[in-house]
Amino acid sequence: EFSRAESYIGVMIDDLITRGVNEPYRMFTSRAEYRLSLRADNADQRLTPMGLDLGCVGPDRAKAFGRKMEAMTSLRQRLERQIYTPKQLTGHGFRVKEDGKRRSAFDLLSFPDVSFADLVALDETLSDAPPEIAAQVERDALYHNYVERQKKDVASLNRDEKLLIPDGFDYRSLSGLSNELKEKLVRVRPATIGQAGRVEGMTPAALTLILARIRQDERTRAG
Repeated sequence: EFSRAESYIGVMIDDLITRGVNEPYRMFTSRAEYRLSLRADNADQRLTPMGLDLGCVGPDRAKAFGRKMEAMTSLRQRLERQIYTPKQLTGHGFRVKEDGKRRSAFDLLSFPDVSFADLVALDETLSDAPPEIAAQVERDALYHNYVERQKKDVASLNRDEKLLIPDGFDYRSLSGLSNELKEKLVRVRPATIGQAGRVEGMTPAALTLILARIRQDERTRAG
């Protein structure tokens, strides 16, 4: 299953199921909440493991992917072990705060004005890194802080998003929902709270009502 957090096809499928279409659907990047993670340069990193699990990745491709990931992990760990003081960095021309905070070479790559070539000036042995691996680690570092925040957002959202809506859930009995929204929910029949939240016209207050009723029904059945 492709989720909205893992792929654009996941965004598209979810949109078509939960929102429907009354005109040709176009896949804009703005439709994806987690578009900083859904980049062309990391598509193989995101999707090849899924392909391996499904058994649709051949052995040659699997070996090539494994070698790439091992090389990337090795280079990243190498950069994370290289720690510098602000004084050392400013002495090499890096613009960092004189705050006493030590930074790793990987941290430096998250700065928009720092490239992998700049790190070679700090440690010339880094010149032995394969260019394509260095370029990918550089891109991953640039987005790292943003992606980590997104991962926390995804984890928080998933706690309620994956809550299943029972089959036959009676939306029409919820007095706090507009008639228009009730009819959309009856027609779409979202399977989870996450899908319900993306139905056109849904509001946080309406979603809270649905969530509260589901939990109330669960307590009633448990009692």
